[in-house]
Amino acid sequence: MRKTIMTVDDAATMRRMISFTLKGAGHEVLEAGDGAEALELLRNRTVDMVITDVNMPRMDGLTLTRELRALQQFRRIPIILLTTESAPEKKAEGRANGATGWIIKPFQQEQLLAVVAKVLPV
Repeated sequence: MRKTIMTVDDAATMRRMISFTLKGAGHEVLEAGDGAEALELLRNRTVDMVITDVNMPRMDGLTLTRELRALQQFRRIPIILLTTESAPEKKAEGRANGATGWIIKPFQQEQLLAVVAKVLPV
């Protein structure tokens, strides 16, 4: 089933790779270059899932996650952090801010699709 997923990353190459993978699986993909841009785009619409980098300018992924969780329409959607950060304390911080899961970069396309399939309701 086609879902709408937002990918948020300051690296255009990473956004393209995620978008290519998700579109190949039949999903619609929205892109944002940082958390502030994503929050602005999402104020007027909803998505089924957000996949965000952690370290970005203007607004990082942890702040974006916390801000989205404060909005009624984003309280229950999956938010996956996709990052090079692998320290246990960073993962704990992600969970504390409302993240659903964590994927370490670099990732395999199959890994990303497996996580999406696992957390998105059919």
